[in-house]
Amino acid sequence: MGWKIIETNQLTPKDIDRQGNKLLTGNGYIGYRGTLEEFNKEQKTATIVSGLYDQVGNQWREPVNLPNGCFVQVLYKGEVLHALTSKVLEHTQSLDMQNAIHERETVFETTDGIRIAVHARRFASLARRHLICMEYSVSADRECEVDIETGIDGDVWDLNGPHLRNICAMEKDGLTSICAVTHENGIRVAVSEAITFTNARQFSGEERSADDFKILRKLNQVNIQNGFTFYKFISHCVGLESNNPLEDSRGMCQQAAELGFDGLFAEHAKFWSERWADCDIQIEGDFSAQQALRFSMYHLLSIVPMHTSAASIPARGMSGQMYKGAVFWDTEIFMLPFFTHVFPSMARNLLLYRYHTLDGARRKAKEYGYRGAFYAWESQDTGEDACTLFNVTDVFTNRPMRTYFRDKQVHISADIAYAFWKYYTSTGDVSIWRDGGAEVIFECARFFLSYTYFNPDKHRYEILDVTGPDEYHERVHNNAFTNRLVAHTFEVCLLVAACLQESFTEKYSELMNVLGFEPDLALISEMAQKLYRPDSDSPAAVIPQFDGYLRLENISIKTLLERKLHPHEYLGGGNGLAATTQIIKQADVILALYLFGEKYSSETKSINWEYYESRTEHGSSLSACSYSLVAAQIGKADWAYKYFMKTATIDLDGEGKEYVGTLYIGGTHPAGNGGAWMSAVFGLCGIHVSDEGISVNPRLPAHWTQVKLSMLFRGQRLRFTLNHTSVAIEMVNRAETSLPVSINRQNYVLPQTGALMISIN
Repeated sequence: MGWKIIETNQLTPKDIDRQGNKLLTGNGYIGYRGTLEEFNKEQKTATIVSGLYDQVGNQWREPVNLPNGCFVQVLYKGEVLHALTSKVLEHTQSLDMQNAIHERETVFETTDGIRIAVHARRFASLARRHLICMEYSVSADRECEVDIETGIDGDVWDLNGPHLRNICAMEKDGLTSICAVTHENGIRVAVSEAITFTNARQFSGEERSADDFKILRKLNQVNIQNGFTFYKFISHCVGLESNNPLEDSRGMCQQAAELGFDGLFAEHAKFWSERWADCDIQIEGDFSAQQALRFSMYHLLSIVPMHTSAASIPARGMSGQMYKGAVFWDTEIFMLPFFTHVFPSMARNLLLYRYHTLDGARRKAKEYGYRGAFYAWESQDTGEDACTLFNVTDVFTNRPMRTYFRDKQVHISADIAYAFWKYYTSTGDVSIWRDGGAEVIFECARFFLSYTYFNPDKHRYEILDVTGPDEYHERVHNNAFTNRLVAHTFEVCLLVAACLQESFTEKYSELMNVLGFEPDLALISEMAQKLYRPDSDSPAAVIPQFDGYLRLENISIKTLLERKLHPHEYLGGGNGLAATTQIIKQADVILALYLFGEKYSSETKSINWEYYESRTEHGSSLSACSYSLVAAQIGKADWAYKYFMKTATIDLDGEGKEYVGTLYIGGTHPAGNGGAWMSAVFGLCGIHVSDEGISVNPRLPAHWTQVKLSMLFRGQRLRFTLNHTSVAIEMVNRAETSLPVSINRQNYVLPQTGALMISIN
C-alpha cells in the first residue's frame, strides 16, 4: 500500500515538468528525469551524473547533462507517435518506489484508426551505478508495421550550456556510443548502448544514422500486431573516475546485455528491498501520508552518492541544472538527519564532502579578509562558491539585482558544524573527528572568531551585517538564528578539541601545530561565554529575528501580496516589498527553536510560533517542516500535520516555487523530502535523540491509528511501534548494555533483549 505513484492522462506542459521531477529514477551516481522516451530537450529530458560540472565562457557553472541514451520513437507511415502531438486514447505513467522503476503505457490512435500501444519500463541500477536499463514494447490491435528509431541523443537540455564539445558518435561490434569532452576541464564522457531483441525477425532490416549530436538505429517495417519488445542497456562513464570512459562504457553495456534485463532488475530490486527494510515507515489510517512519506524517502535514497565522499546532494537533487547543481545548507540541516539515523555510513560520506571542500572554504574566507573556513553558499565539486553577487533579475528593468547570499549568509559554516556534532552524538563515531571532522570544526570556529565584533559599550561580542535563513531581509545585525548557531559552533569546537585530544592524541597535536590553533582555542573559550544571544533576552516573549525587526511595518501576507505589480517580482533585496516589513521568506527564529529545543520553554516556543507563523510567506521548501516540528512540540498536532503534508507533498503536487524573478528554479526539493521525514519522526512521533539517550513524546494525528519505524542509535537498531495508547521500543539485536529512554517524560530502561511497552494517555 502506498508504493506506487500513478498519473493518468496528464499531458499538459505543466504536467510534463512535474512528472520529470516527480517520477525521477536514480541511484546516487546518475539521475534520470521522469520523462517519456520520445521526448527531447524541449521536454527537459536530463541525465545528470553526480559531481560533474562545467562552465562555458562567463555563464553559470552547472552540472553536465549527458547524452540521452533512453531515446526511442515509433513512426507509423512516417509520422512520429508522440504523446504531446499525436492522438492519445489512454496514457498512464507511474513510479514503483518499492523497486525504483519507471513505467509508461500509452495507447495512440492513428489517422486510419489503428490502436498502437507503447509500454516501457526503466530503472537506474542500484547494483551497477553506471547503468540505466530499459524494456520497450510496441503492439497494435490489427495487422500493422511501424519503424522504430532508438539511440543516443546528444542534443540535450542545458540552462547555461552547451557543455560538451568534440562530440563523436560511433558504432562498433553492435554497440553505439557518443563520446565528448567538457569545456572547462576537458573531462571525457561517454554514453554507450547495447540492444537485444526478443525476436529480430519481426523487422525487415536495420539502419544506422549519425550526425554531430545523435546516433540512431532504425528498425524498418516492424510487425507489431502480436507485440514487439527490445531491451536497451545504457552505460554512462566520465573521466573523473575512468581513464578510458568510452571503452569502460562499452564493456559495461556488453556485460549488461549478457546478463539481461530480468537478471539486472532482480539484483537492483534486491538492493532496494534491503534499503526499505531499514528505513520504511508504516502509517496506518492515512494513505496520503503513507505515500508522501515513502515518496520523500525514495527521492532521498535515489540521489545520495554512496560511491564517494567527494560529492553531496544538491539543492535540486539530480533533477537538472537548477541552482547550478549546488550543495547548500539544505543538506546538513534538512537531509542529513534521515541518513544519520537510518543510514549513518551515507551520512558520514555527506559530511566528509565538507572536508574535501575545506580548502575552497578557506580560500573564500581569505577572499573576504577573514581566517578559517567560510563555506560556499552554493558549493560544487571544489568548494569554490558558485553563488554570484547578482542572483535575481529585476522583472521590471530586466537588470540583475545585487543580492547578499554569497557574502553575508555566514551561518552556512555554523550549519555544517551543527551537523557534524549531531552525527557524532547520534552515532558515537569518534573517528569522524580524526578523519577530517575536527579540522572542519576548528576552521569554522576560527572563521567566526575573525568575523565577530566586540561591542565595548555592551561588553559583549556581536555578529553584524549578515543575512539569516530569511533572505527577504539582508545585511541585518544579530540575527537570532545566526548568533545561536555561532555560539554552538564555539561550544562544539571546545568539546571536539577535548575529544580529539583524549581519543587521538597524535592527531590533536598534529592539527594544533599545522593550524597553529592553540591561541585561537583560548580566544574561542572566552568568546563562547560573551557572544550575544538575542533569544536569551526574551524568555517567554517574542524573540526579535534581528536588531530592529519588531519596528518594521507589521502587515499581513495578504496585504503584502496585494502590493505586487508582477507575479514573479522578488520580495527581498534592497527594494523588495517585504524588506521593510515583518513578512519573512521562511522559518528563521522558528528553526532555531527546533534545532535547540532543549534551551527554550514551551511557552517561549508557543509565543514565537504564533507570532511568526502568520508572518511567514513560506517562499522556500525549507520552511514548512520547521513549523511542523515546533507545532508538534507545543501540542498543535493539527498544525503539525498540516505543515508535514505541505512539505511531504511539494513534489507530488508540483506546487513548489518555479521562479525567483525571471530565474527558473524548478526541480525536486530534497530538503523538503528530508523535512518530511523529520516532521514525521521527530515531530508527530515525538522521537528525540540527545547525548543522554532517547525520549518519545508522541503527537500523532487523530486519524493515525499506528506508526511503525526503525532507526539507529549509536550502532543499535531500534524498532518503534506507536499508537494513541502505547509506545513499544525494541532492540533488533542484543545490546551490550541497556539504554535509558524517556516516554512522556517518565524514565525507563530499555532491556538488552525484548521490547519495552508503556501505556500512555
